[in-house]
Amino acid sequence: MQDILERASRIKLVIFDVDGVLTDGRLYFDDEGREYKAFHSRDGHGMKLLQQAGVPIAIITGRSSDIVRHRMAGLGITHVYQGREDKLGAYLELCDSLSIAPEETACMGDDVLDLPMLTRAGLAATVNDAPAFIKRHAHWVAASKGGQGAARELCELILEARGALDAVMARYLA
Repeated sequence: MQDILERASRIKLVIFDVDGVLTDGRLYFDDEGREYKAFHSRDGHGMKLLQQAGVPIAIITGRSSDIVRHRMAGLGITHVYQGREDKLGAYLELCDSLSIAPEETACMGDDVLDLPMLTRAGLAATVNDAPAFIKRHAHWVAASKGGQGAARELCELILEARGALDAVMARYLA
């Protein structure tokens, strides 16, 4: 665990996939083809806490959705890359634009399209219900499944590694 906390302490940017990480991975469509997604509120709050501690959040997803755009806008996340099956290209663009080295990033993904980012990140994270192949390439696996609090766990891990978790949580005890 010390190695994970050490990795997490160096993180300057956290990147999340959407389907299977911030959602349970299932795709819902109505008869008119409108897409629906369910996000966990605790994941969103964890992302806000991390941003308040000075760690920017980014989204890189292979699909495009107005739902994702609305949700991320509501969370104040401005680095949103949608429709990017070449996630590595988006990842490298993002790192370059923010002058952040790959080893200073944490990435949370759940499937093979995420591997190019995961294998370059300083902290590669995945959800508990990710395929075994993905788990083998992750530094850290959340106890929770995708869309059920896994992103919150990663946010709290990084806050803990930065020595900020207790101070962040103390605000809610006042």
